[in-house]
Amino acid sequence: MLILVSPAKTLDFVNPATTEQYSQPNLLAHSQALMPVCRDLTPMDIASLMKVSDKIAGLNAARFAEWQPPFTLANAKQALFAFRGDVYTGLDADSMDSDLLQQAQQHLRILSGLYGLLKPLDLIQAYRLEMGTGLNNPKGKNLYAFWGNIITDEINAELANDSHPLVVNLASNEYFKAVNVRHLACDVITPVFKDFKNGQYKIISFYAKKARGMMARYLLEHKVTRAAQILGFNYDGYYYSEKDSSPYAPVFLREPV
Repeated sequence: MLILVSPAKTLDFVNPATTEQYSQPNLLAHSQALMPVCRDLTPMDIASLMKVSDKIAGLNAARFAEWQPPFTLANAKQALFAFRGDVYTGLDADSMDSDLLQQAQQHLRILSGLYGLLKPLDLIQAYRLEMGTGLNNPKGKNLYAFWGNIITDEINAELANDSHPLVVNLASNEYFKAVNVRHLACDVITPVFKDFKNGQYKIISFYAKKARGMMARYLLEHKVTRAAQILGFNYDGYYYSEKDSSPYAPVFLREPV
């Protein structure tokens, strides 16, 4: 089983990770091929393309300029500890022991506009390049064209020897669109999280993102390998609602906090 999550815009390259174990991104050669396109962008280009402030645009232009493999613990950081945001609050990597980190390294994958598909302990350097960015490149007009089936093929390769191949999609729509579901050699389960507000259950972005992280943590802690086991998720007040669910989209509800 592989669990897919999105990266985060917020990065932490100041505080050290809780482990010195690391790995290298499998698709780094593709990242290196994309980098010249990124380096050609001026701060003004970045501000327009990414809809960010001049300050953030300047920061990212500098990041692109400084981006340089090989990655080491001196110039990079493990992805799981570098990304900060609602999903990663739910995952709470800082509290993972070595056994859980190894479980994550085996089963958790982070989709990325620059790196394609990351293992948790893969070293990365700071960047901002969202998957939905309309970045013209030698393969097309956006990053979906750039990655094509590369990410999908990587997922299939990782699941090739799995007796129960399964993808649990906890990524945003923007990032999961980089996966060609029709070419995946496995089922895909996409959990849905709804909170009760104003008389009805609805998806509330902040809570749903954190819930995706908590679900990923649950799957790792319980060493889940089958689709049916996902339904036992009960962290932070969420519970499975059979009547609201479909086979590939289990719904988890939560009452007012």
